[in-house]
Amino acid sequence: MATEVARMTAQAEDNRPEDTRYRAARRKAARYAVPAAVVGVTALTVGLVPALADSGDPDLPELTAHQLVAKLAGAHEEHFSGTVRVRTDLGLPGLDSAALGGLGGAAKGSGGDDPDPRAKLTELASGTHTLRLAADGPERQRLSILEDAAEYSVIRDGARAWAYDSASDKAVRLDVPRGRQHGERSPYTALTPQELADQALKAAARAHTSVRADGTAHVAGRDAYQLVIAPKQSGSTVEAVRILVDAKTGTPLRATLTAREGGKPVIEAGFTKVSFTAPEAKTFSFTPPKGTEITEPKKQPRAERQAAPGPDALKDALAGSRTYGEGWTTVARLDLPAGAGGLAAPKAGGGQAGQLLDSLAKEVKGSFGTGRLFSTRLVNVLLTEDGHVYAGAVTKDTLVKAAESEK
Repeated sequence: MATEVARMTAQAEDNRPEDTRYRAARRKAARYAVPAAVVGVTALTVGLVPALADSGDPDLPELTAHQLVAKLAGAHEEHFSGTVRVRTDLGLPGLDSAALGGLGGAAKGSGGDDPDPRAKLTELASGTHTLRLAADGPERQRLSILEDAAEYSVIRDGARAWAYDSASDKAVRLDVPRGRQHGERSPYTALTPQELADQALKAAARAHTSVRADGTAHVAGRDAYQLVIAPKQSGSTVEAVRILVDAKTGTPLRATLTAREGGKPVIEAGFTKVSFTAPEAKTFSFTPPKGTEITEPKKQPRAERQAAPGPDALKDALAGSRTYGEGWTTVARLDLPAGAGGLAAPKAGGGQAGQLLDSLAKEVKGSFGTGRLFSTRLVNVLLTEDGHVYAGAVTKDTLVKAAESEK
């Protein structure tokens, strides 16, 4: 579920004016990412278990929100290994990999027909999962998803990369894009606590946001400071993003996103165990076991490459898009392809995808006509009968008002 927290400018709890160094630190912090190993997924989360937050608060020197943001900006750990527990709770009962597959994804369970990471990692969009991560700089990374008596791994060692599913004994050789700058984020990166922190820090770099220090905690056996980033606006579904920052390295150890409606965090990602020493070289070595079914990357014929959409294709496709509101209450509007407006009509769907949409949708009416509203604890999406899609991390009322504002 790929949702970015809306972008805005943060004010520290003491409301002091931001100086140039603080603004620069925020920008740097928003760009920094600890390398990890997995194809990107939008939002991963960690269950709250005793291993994540030890009892008692450590006695650390007091830091302000300004200082904590600067500490995040100064983090530079590219060598680490550890275990991350991730948890996503969008409030959609029964939304599993099969349901996601019904929406057009290729999600498969263990032993499925497709070992490609884009298919496998769709499963991480819901439920609780345990990951084992390791990184030795931006070009040597490994991620393993631990399952019952099985393991799914994505391994990168320089120009070589593999994805392997032990349950099905299938592997796929992955393409590693050439010419990437040193330190540039790899396409085989995970939504670790750093990823969620990065999105929150983008929000902290703009307006309509409060940033405050909120004490200390123990996480994965390490001392940490707590930084809270929250919207000042009403109309957002986001209550706050809480980041636990390692007191020694400045690396995010845990990040959680909570919803205004309360309950457990919608998104959590945190280490249960972590080490900031370089992993052994053999960690990133992989040879497919004998008998493994191997899939090679498909090479696109030259004629197909020439016929492929050019760099302006996405711009042209989104020519009808626009946004409403600002900050945390931003609503995006996209236009469905011609003839797809019928998706907004209740009971419109046929097959697995249509049945899933019908079960999740609620009929709404307004000056835009009749539409279907899809709600989660974090994101609301409205499809109108004239072929528009309105979406945002906003309340239903805010979304409907945005749709009615142009009528």
